[in-house]
Amino acid sequence: MPSSDRGTVHIIGGGLAGLAAAVRLSASPQKIAIHEATLQLGGRCRSYYDQAAGMVIDNGTHLLLSGNHAALAYAETIGSRSQLVGPAEADFPFVDLASGERWTLRFSGGRIPWWVFDKDRRVPQTGVADYLPLARLLWSGNDRPIGEVMNCRGPLYDRFIGPFLLAALNMTPRDGSSKLAAALVRETLALGGKACRPLLARDGIGNVFVEPARRYLQDRAAITLQDELVRLHFSGRRVSSLEFTGQSMPLGVDDAVILAVPPYAAATLVPGLKTPTQFRGIVNAHFRADPPPGMPPMLGVLNGECEWVFALPDRISVTISDAGRLFNLPREELAQTIWNDVAAIAGLPTTLPPWQIVRERRATFAASPEQNARRPGAETDWANLFLAGDWTATGLPATLEGTVRSGNRAADLVGQAMRAAA
Repeated sequence: MPSSDRGTVHIIGGGLAGLAAAVRLSASPQKIAIHEATLQLGGRCRSYYDQAAGMVIDNGTHLLLSGNHAALAYAETIGSRSQLVGPAEADFPFVDLASGERWTLRFSGGRIPWWVFDKDRRVPQTGVADYLPLARLLWSGNDRPIGEVMNCRGPLYDRFIGPFLLAALNMTPRDGSSKLAAALVRETLALGGKACRPLLARDGIGNVFVEPARRYLQDRAAITLQDELVRLHFSGRRVSSLEFTGQSMPLGVDDAVILAVPPYAAATLVPGLKTPTQFRGIVNAHFRADPPPGMPPMLGVLNGECEWVFALPDRISVTISDAGRLFNLPREELAQTIWNDVAAIAGLPTTLPPWQIVRERRATFAASPEQNARRPGAETDWANLFLAGDWTATGLPATLEGTVRSGNRAADLVGQAMRAAA
């Protein structure tokens, strides 16, 4: 899309951050152009038909909580909020594969944590006093490893806090950022059940966050696929032109750029940009199998290879965080190992059903204090260049909520810059 006399906002990257920025800007007078380097929108947040499994699967199983207001507002805007489903209450069922014990953590609805006084609602083998040290995490001050702030042992940690933080930070919690963990807890667990209800994209993450956004933007933005940006050209304090694989595009004085690409790509495009340099992997497994009646939609697993198991229509999916140890295993061996856990949990045969393994080596930045300090803000040294992505300084780990917030923030800064210029 050429620049217009009203100005064009060029969004580089059609993942969730870029789509969120485009949706946020869709009511502005400026034109919007999305440039996506691959054949499809969505980035990590996409669904596709997998030939081996014979079904539509998500690139990764993404979870929202009812307190994730930015992500839910985005879904509401593009008309897909109703496709996020979950239990009526903030219930988190767990199973311990070593002991066979099962229990459900049930949060009370309000901000006062009445649930910790009920032994049938709190974590087994814990008492009320066990929950008090969480306050140290909420008010820990300077960013430090979580292991320096709270005790990373004991029933409460082993049976809930550890698995929760591992999933959110995608790294061993004791080494993770206390600042990011505190922000997450403050916005969810500390607000009670109303902010903790788990929500899943039952029919695929792409059908909630990507395809509805494409439809919403079809008359509001120009979307170009296989349009890879290879270089930014600068003049003074502005980006002066965009160089793609097939063309060079000069920018007008009213044009702006939102760079919504992974951190390692952004670092090659923007001189002197400090970004996270360490990453953690995630393994997702998808099995074409009918969940048995009564299997909970989401189940936390202790003492198994699985960590979280999701029972979805016609399929069972598994997510394993900080999974670098699994990346060199033969794929079928890994699938069978994971399925053995699922079969034990669900009472299913151990014969491997149709499956697919998705391994992402750089799924998220490493959420340590050192790497968190390397996250840049949305503004840059150039007046018309802004950043978006879960790796920017959102104040949250690399979550869907943080991703949407980053797109919103970049879009708002563009709007402010354009109003100031006018």
